[in-house]
Amino acid sequence: MLKIGSHVSMSGPDYILGSVNEALAYKANALMLYTGAPQNSFRIPVERLKIEEGISKWKESGCDVSDIIIHCPYIINLANTLKPETFESGKEVLRREIDRTMAIGARYMVLHPGSSLNGDVDESLKQVADGLNEVLREDDSVVICLETMSGKGSEVGRTFEQIKTIIDNVSLKDKMGVCLDTCHIHDAGYNLNDFDSVLKQFDEIIGLKSLYVVHVNDSKNVKGAHKDRHANIGYGEIGFAALNKVVHHPLLDNIPMILETPYINSQSPYGYEIENFRNGEFREIPL
Repeated sequence: MLKIGSHVSMSGPDYILGSVNEALAYKANALMLYTGAPQNSFRIPVERLKIEEGISKWKESGCDVSDIIIHCPYIINLANTLKPETFESGKEVLRREIDRTMAIGARYMVLHPGSSLNGDVDESLKQVADGLNEVLREDDSVVICLETMSGKGSEVGRTFEQIKTIIDNVSLKDKMGVCLDTCHIHDAGYNLNDFDSVLKQFDEIIGLKSLYVVHVNDSKNVKGAHKDRHANIGYGEIGFAALNKVVHHPLLDNIPMILETPYINSQSPYGYEIENFRNGEFREIPL
């Protein structure tokens, strides 16, 4: 079954219930949200998030709670070896996000591995794993999905090998997974027009059993640009045909597909993009 949705907002007064209503308006059966603003660590208490109402509505609509994906805030940077205070604050924020995710009942959290800020990359990869080892607990019911990155600036996680290095150094490996972002791997240099080969590489290096989430985005950049600029589906350098193959690939069946494409004229494209993928046919977005 195709599980597809998008990033949705999460704001008052309805919070999680509002997020669910937005996703259902797009005819989605998966969604991704931040539990607060992605740029900071300020968070509304979970008691105010209307979790029970939102989850009930989601289940009543025939959707699975495991297809609600939580994205960690961008301010977490466990890869920064140059500023110890950034590493320490990142661990604190990540721990709180794990607890909030469990309160919501979601299973998968997406985390950017971070940036070395021109520090030693190998040390940065090890430090990401060290931070995860200090934060993760055996009784956590959440899987941290490291997101594949484009390699913009000093980002780590730009190759499957770097993602594997982090996971290999985490003790609680059952708490670890991967989020594959199509724009990011395209910008990192992987060829989405030969997605079978990309998946083969992923499986040989990391293992497909560790892939829990896919971010489906077109790219404004040529392959290997290392820039990370998302485009609407079918309007970028990857194109609808290649991304449609990703979404419907038999090896990715039952993995939630999450759109993070730009709004057009202040209007959401997600309902149209989801419909295009469900139909397997590209139609221009009438916005």
